Amino acid sequence: MSLRLDNVGIVVEDLTTAIDFFRELGLELEGRTTVEGEWAGRVTGLGDQRVEIAMMRTPDGHGRLELSRFIAPHVVADHRSAPVNALGYLRVMFAVDDIDETLVRLRKHGAQLVSSDVVQYEDAYRLCYVRGPEGILIGLAQELR
Repeated sequence: MSLRLDNVGIVVEDLTTAIDFFRELGLELEGRTTVEGEWAGRVTGLGDQRVEIAMMRTPDGHGRLELSRFIAPHVVADHRSAPVNALGYLRVMFAVDDIDETLVRLRKHGAQLVSSDVVQYEDAYRLCYVRGPEGILIGLAQELR
């Protein structure tokens, strides 16, 4: 059996701001389009829908992030301020070469550390959670070995 993770989806209100944030992190915009019609509503169970999406790709080509802005139907729930121990989807973790340099770049786009500092786990990793635009929660990990 063959299996690979195709993408992780995040719903946002401001697609352009989210694209800019993830570009700054290092993802590349693969494409941007509007998805609508009866077929799309059958996939999601939402019926008649119209969604603007942007597909972002990691530089190595192995991971993708789908950013979606629903035009119709309207968003019905908001989990952006949910704490780390909330049930359901929580965050995406990205491996970075230099966590300090990455934080400097992301702060220009409004990113804020969830706790007061970057934490080191043994001699293996430096880790942190960051809230980006619209409260999107992402993790950053720098391998030290």
